[in-house]
Amino acid sequence: MKRQLPVMDIRSIFGNGRWDQRFCQKILFEENSDTENRVINLYPEVQYETFEGFGGAITDGSGYIYSLMDEEQKRILMDSYFSPQRMNYQFVRIPIDSCDFSLEQFEAMSDPEDREMKSFSLKRLWKYILPMLRDAEAAAGKKIPIMLTPWSPPAFMKTNGKREKGGKLKEEYREFWAEYICRYIEEFQKAGFCVRCISLQNEPKAVQTWDSCIFTAEEEKIFLRDFMWPAMQKHGLCDIEIYLWDHNKERVYEWMRDIIDEETSPMIAGAACHWYSGSHFEALSLCREQFPDKKLIASESCVEFYKLNPEDTIAAAQKLGEEILGDLQNGVVAFYDWNLLLDEKGGPNYVKNYCLAPFIFDTQEGTLKPQLIQKYYECISSTVLPGSRRIALSRYEQDIAAGAFKRPDGKLVLLLLNRQQESRPVVIRLNGMEASVILLPESAAAAVIDQEAPDPS
Repeated sequence: MKRQLPVMDIRSIFGNGRWDQRFCQKILFEENSDTENRVINLYPEVQYETFEGFGGAITDGSGYIYSLMDEEQKRILMDSYFSPQRMNYQFVRIPIDSCDFSLEQFEAMSDPEDREMKSFSLKRLWKYILPMLRDAEAAAGKKIPIMLTPWSPPAFMKTNGKREKGGKLKEEYREFWAEYICRYIEEFQKAGFCVRCISLQNEPKAVQTWDSCIFTAEEEKIFLRDFMWPAMQKHGLCDIEIYLWDHNKERVYEWMRDIIDEETSPMIAGAACHWYSGSHFEALSLCREQFPDKKLIASESCVEFYKLNPEDTIAAAQKLGEEILGDLQNGVVAFYDWNLLLDEKGGPNYVKNYCLAPFIFDTQEGTLKPQLIQKYYECISSTVLPGSRRIALSRYEQDIAAGAFKRPDGKLVLLLLNRQQESRPVVIRLNGMEASVILLPESAAAAVIDQEAPDPS
């Protein structure tokens, strides 16, 4: 009986991603396993962690720019991100109180005498953030799981008396700060939103000119064990996942090593990471090996203007693609972009810490402009579906980044990134069969392989 041959649909983006620089191919595998060179091997029988999905952040700045758009522009933005037929985003990250991508500093309460939190209010979030979240849920057709992250406790709780420039949480306010975070979760729940997880502190090692607060690993461990976890138990919130670190990958293993022990392990879902100090994919693999029961998530990623020329869109997209594939191939189970929407300057940001977003709204022209990085995101997020299992692969050279998954529908997905300014040939080997592909210069490609495709003969 003749063996059924898989069919591979490939979507590629190259150059600046214009419509004439995107194309699709349909390739039939052939019975052959003799090729040795320029090979990428797929081994779907070897499976690893389950991927949960992509997401992005709704900040005060994003919400403000969103409020300036007309209804059709809002519909296009939300359908692009949250429609299952498009980018298929599953999650949203929202700051607890203000962050750098806010119009100004704000907090839910600022009165140190108000220990009953009678003055606590999310009124400021209802101005820009929560209306945008409502529209996102309408586009998704479901409740969107939320990650809440604090950039700083209220100023009165800190040793430096202000939200910005680091400082530490005063020891006498640790219990109150844990109650404050629980109140935030409960207020979201009362409004009908679904809080899925929290991190304990954004970038706990960074003293920033914007909202920031310093923790050592030992201080975060004590806060989690003695204050945050008991508060969540008290309020019946133990179903909310807690993530450590939420900072750059170069120290994520050390943070997990120093905090996770027999007592704290049941409290911790995993660790959250950023990419701003470099790729450090080996750190992710180390964490996965040493803490196999903990999840790794990429909680923030953006192209900062001071690091990359904002006009060099190809370099920005290639860097992002390399990061996504490297993270996913080394154990990350959820990948969050940073701001979903920014203006033509890369803001608003009250300290002018500008960056790129997948969608830019030009406030002078009144136009919504998808960026090349948006096309890279969609190429990946529309094909690697939630519930996909990462599978084993090998590749013939490092300049081709790759990642592979088996989806819940049984189809395989192979993600490829060619970082060179010349075309690269690839032979994909799968179960004694082969298919030949040409990767275009500086391109991203997503191949969906249907192993149950009808025999065309």
